[in-house]
Amino acid sequence: MVFAYYNSLSKGDQATYRKSDRVTTLALPNNRQHSALVSSLRAALHDEDCKAAADACQQLARSITRGLSIPPVVVRVLARRPSDDYGELHGLYDPREGKAPPLITLWMRTAKREQVVAFRSFLRTLLHELCHHIDYEYLQLAESYHTEGFYKRESSLFRQLVDVEMA
Repeated sequence: MVFAYYNSLSKGDQATYRKSDRVTTLALPNNRQHSALVSSLRAALHDEDCKAAADACQQLARSITRGLSIPPVVVRVLARRPSDDYGELHGLYDPREGKAPPLITLWMRTAKREQVVAFRSFLRTLLHELCHHIDYEYLQLAESYHTEGFYKRESSLFRQLVDVEMA
């Protein structure tokens, strides 16, 4: 399945899109540390502790990137997300060309109601932004498109992390 914007892509970009679409899972190394990190993130959100949430996200991202043998990212968690003309922004991946490592920015509270984001939504947002990094560094894609495969990879990571936490 391709999304509507596929037809507006160049032939090279369409090839990248198709390559992305074919990869539907990512296997995380069996790492029991993930369970503790996911639990820490859940607790930080419950306690509305922005610093603890940032620490848990950074450690989880570090564990995942290390497990995939790709360069690390920096994760920052800000208290309240901005709103824009397109609705609420959930997270942002900035590849930051040059010496600085890529940056993932997440927001702990919604823009309109200023409520703490639900755990599952927050974790999915972290994984979504991390999947952009994985596309570039692990899959060696020239671009990170929102393909059906991209969303399946995100879900694959989520299931592995939530299943580990529940075990």
